[in-house]
Amino acid sequence: MRPISLIVALAFALVFAACSSDSTPGAGAETTTTEAATSSFPVTIDAPNGSVTIEAEPQRIVSISPTSTEVLYAIGAGPRVVAVDTLSNHPPDAPVTDLTGFTPNLEAIAAYDPDLVILSYDPSDIVAGLEAIGVPVILHPTALSLDDAFTQWEQIGAATGRLAASVALVGEVQSDIDAAFASLPDSASDLTYYYELEPSLYSATSTTFIGELLSGTDMTNIADDQDVDGFGYPQLSAEYVVASNPDLILLADTICCGQTADTVAARPGWDTLTAVRTGSVIELDDDVASRWGPRIVDLVDFVVAGILDATSVGA
Repeated sequence: MRPISLIVALAFALVFAACSSDSTPGAGAETTTTEAATSSFPVTIDAPNGSVTIEAEPQRIVSISPTSTEVLYAIGAGPRVVAVDTLSNHPPDAPVTDLTGFTPNLEAIAAYDPDLVILSYDPSDIVAGLEAIGVPVILHPTALSLDDAFTQWEQIGAATGRLAASVALVGEVQSDIDAAFASLPDSASDLTYYYELEPSLYSATSTTFIGELLSGTDMTNIADDQDVDGFGYPQLSAEYVVASNPDLILLADTICCGQTADTVAARPGWDTLTAVRTGSVIELDDDVASRWGPRIVDLVDFVVAGILDATSVGA
C-alpha cells in the first residue's frame, strides 16, 4: 500500500509542477505548436518551461515521463527512444532503465548522450542543468485538462518531426472519446460517483485532469463538495462516502494497493452502498488512470461501460 504521505506528496508535486511555469492555472494548455507546424528543422516549441529550439531531428530521445513515453511510441518516434524511466512500462518494448522521475540525476541522463529529453517533473533543476550542457529539454507536467494533454502531444510531435502523426492521434482520441460519451443515456446525469486514489480515501475532484475528463459523463463527483482548500485531492471520510451513497465507485488503486470490488464490499458499512449492491464498483488500471496519454480512451471506454451497466440495472 502507498503511504498516505506519498499520495499527498505526489499530488502536491504534480500540481506544483503543472503551475510552476506560470502563475495562472492551466497556463500550460495555452501553449501551441503553431511556430513548429512543420516537420522541418530547426523547430521552436513554446513549452511550459519556455521556448525550446531543437536544431535537428532528435535521434537519441530520453523520456523521464511515462505519459510522454506512451505518446512517443504512439506517434512513431519510439525507435529513437534510447532510455525511459523506471515507471515507463508501456509499451512493453520501451527501453526501461533505472532513471527516475522523482529524483532525476543529470549525470545519469547525460550518459545516454540524448539530443532531446522530456520530463514531467523538475525537482532539482534538471531542466537548467540539461540546458547548460546543450541538451534540449521539454518539461510537460501533469495536464490540467484534455486540451492541455493534446497540446503536449502535438508539441512532442513537433519536437520529433512527427507533428502530422501527433495531430492525427489527437483527432482520433478526441473522436473516440466523443463517441463513447455520446453513447450514454440521459439518465447518466442522475448518477453520482466516487473516484478512489488509495484506500485511505483520497479522491480527485472535477478540477483535476481525471475529473475534467470524466465530466463528459455528466455524473456528479461526490468529492467536489469536500475540497475545501481547492487542492483537487481531498481525503474523504468513510462516513461521508457511505452517506453520499455513490452509484458508481471507480478504483484507481487496484495495482498499487490490491483494491477490488470484494475488498470494497468488505469495508464496514460499504456493503449497503448502491455501487456495491448493483455491482458498479469499477476496477481501473492504475497506470492508465494516472496518465494523460493516448490510453485515456481505454479509461473512458471502461468507465462508460460501467455506467451503461449501472443505468441498465436501474432501468
